[in-house]
Amino acid sequence: MGILSRPVPRVDAYEKVTGRAKFAADLYFPGMLYGKVLRSPHAHARIVRIDVSRAREVPGVHCVLTAADLPAARSWFTYLFLAEDEVRYTGDAVAMVAAEDPDAAEAALKAIEVVYEPLPGVFTIEEALEPGALQVQDYAPGNIVQNSHWPVRRGNVEEGFARSDVIIEREYRTPFIEHAYIEPEAAVAVPDPVDGSITVYGSVQNPYMTRRYVAAALGTSLGKVRIIQQTLGGSFGGKEEVMGLMCGRAAVMAMKTGRPVKMVNTREESFVESAKRHPFRLRYKIGATRDGKIMAFEAELVDEGGAYNSQAQFMNWRACVHAAGCYEIPHVKVDVYAVHTNNVYGGAMRGYSSPQVIFGQESLMDELAEALGMDPVELRRKNALRFGSVTITGQKLDDQPVNVLPVMEKVLAEADYFARREEYARWNEGGGPRRRGIGMAVSYRGCGLGAETADATGGFVSVQDDGSVIIRSGLTDNGQGLSTAHAQIVAEELGVPLSKIIYQRVDTSTMPDGGMTVASRGTYTGGRAMLLAARKVKEIVFRGAAELLSCRPEELASSEGVIFCPSDPSKKVSFEEAVRHCLFRGETLTQLGWVIPPELPWDRPTGQGKAFPTYMYSCVVAEVEVDTETGQVEVLRVTSGHDVGRAINPALAEGQIYGGIAMGLGMALMEEVELQKGVILNPNFDSYTIPTSLDVPEMKSLLLESEDPVGPFHAKSLGEPAIECVAAAIVNAVAHATGRRVRSLPANLERVLLGKALARS
Repeated sequence: MGILSRPVPRVDAYEKVTGRAKFAADLYFPGMLYGKVLRSPHAHARIVRIDVSRAREVPGVHCVLTAADLPAARSWFTYLFLAEDEVRYTGDAVAMVAAEDPDAAEAALKAIEVVYEPLPGVFTIEEALEPGALQVQDYAPGNIVQNSHWPVRRGNVEEGFARSDVIIEREYRTPFIEHAYIEPEAAVAVPDPVDGSITVYGSVQNPYMTRRYVAAALGTSLGKVRIIQQTLGGSFGGKEEVMGLMCGRAAVMAMKTGRPVKMVNTREESFVESAKRHPFRLRYKIGATRDGKIMAFEAELVDEGGAYNSQAQFMNWRACVHAAGCYEIPHVKVDVYAVHTNNVYGGAMRGYSSPQVIFGQESLMDELAEALGMDPVELRRKNALRFGSVTITGQKLDDQPVNVLPVMEKVLAEADYFARREEYARWNEGGGPRRRGIGMAVSYRGCGLGAETADATGGFVSVQDDGSVIIRSGLTDNGQGLSTAHAQIVAEELGVPLSKIIYQRVDTSTMPDGGMTVASRGTYTGGRAMLLAARKVKEIVFRGAAELLSCRPEELASSEGVIFCPSDPSKKVSFEEAVRHCLFRGETLTQLGWVIPPELPWDRPTGQGKAFPTYMYSCVVAEVEVDTETGQVEVLRVTSGHDVGRAINPALAEGQIYGGIAMGLGMALMEEVELQKGVILNPNFDSYTIPTSLDVPEMKSLLLESEDPVGPFHAKSLGEPAIECVAAAIVNAVAHATGRRVRSLPANLERVLLGKALARS
């Protein structure tokens, strides 16, 4: 019926435009208390004594809790809720209170007396790796984050370098970056006095992970915890661990007091405690023949995990798979691992290591091209993955379209890359202080979770007797439009108008755990589950319609709410009538579609195996103007193209691309969480700079569609790929404009002027 590949309005647009959408901070329950947390002012210290007696006397205060008051035994989850003997970063919580109003809660925090013994800390990757360095966590010898080391071994790098005519070695750096979502974290925990269960409403990205945090904090079973997602004001990976902690704390105080407890972070609290994009130190050695064929690639990629391990073991697997970019290289040696420090912890953020790794790897490609005296585009053309190529992890790409070069050529043509490169060269010959440049970057990204963990999830479709269709997923709409994409998929399969689809937000009591909403798997994996459920329902409805029309089910089709026989148009029945016929016969039109991915074998010691069932491909071209007297960089234009398989909703896809450009621009030029001995110096938007509408350049999005064999209606991932190449393309453009390479992000005024990497202090 053609509901797919159309820019239909979002199914949640009306409630958001009219202000009817309820965010967690909007919720109110009778008798509700307000919770607050006291955090350590030290990055590393021993807790000598905590005295909460004065805090408990503050009028309106109902509970004041320390680690000794937590109901659950200590575990990986619970030791993060409240520090007991030692604080390891300035976000560590040492006490929490619940009071009648926020002012009383704040007064109680000020009345708590904590005596600390400050301890020395570890604040850089280099300090963490020094022989005999202070151990941030007892269970992490050498400060290496547990299970974070992922190697890749292919061929023989020594042989590859011996056969290379040109060899270069480089180091690049990226900093901690804040998610900067509009809505700070918020949650309300509501206890049930009858059965002892608890319901938590919150701005949660991953409800089932949050449920585990709450159950661990309470020392209760998962079945006693219900998480209901509220409208989310942005996440980008940030509302995972921090929301688990907030919901767990609120739940403990709610159960202690027997009253609902609401917690809402200020912007400063959000900055201090929420996870950040992992900083990376990226060290490379690469060798190629004189004609540009890459023979060997060696890399050591070290990311900063911070005080606690938050997903480095998973993120680094993805980093090792994509470490060498979308190129075929016969000899590879890669080691990726993370280290602990006494800084804020690194966690999931849009791209999950790829923006950092691509910045380093695509900068390296431009530097290799320069060393070879070769055009950077030609170098990429010569080495790009093609159909039948073998990746660095040993996966042969012979069962899917491989569109590195088609996407690259389409973007280069749209950007008029070569003509503009010549134009900017002439501009720069004028000798003025303002110089222009153009740069590009390409990438590939595995869709879904791949061999990292089982990429299983479910979709729920329930047809009512009036023909309306309720759909639910275990994956969340974080603002990216997942609910609309799922609605379009189900409407297309059933042949009903989109207005008939009713999307319900995630409730952990109504859907089985389908994993986290990460890895751009909302459409790619969640959409497959929705399609499977819709097909099960359609099979039943078509059987009923066939009985009414005296024909076979396989002869039927459906469109716009009508089921008909294409060979005999007179044979038709409304979708609603067929549904009622089925329900009258006792059929159920409620179905769960459950996607179980194929096994992807992986050999950890060598990093060899089939990493992902399919990949998507991207190319970004950026054009900049640099003031060489001030170091100011203005991004003039960005052309961003992506192989999306099939665009379920082109408008939503373009929105992802535009948002990715803005976020990538911030990463490239301005965003950095500034730290001094573990203390965040810029914990609000008056000092942490993000792009505004005045910074956003002219943007052009390109969607290359292909016949992907795995995704629903051939759809692939886009949410994270939209950002991944942007910073690399911008920095390559700056280098083209100035003739000097910035190897440490952000490429701010000082770094652009100096033209060299400046390590974070």
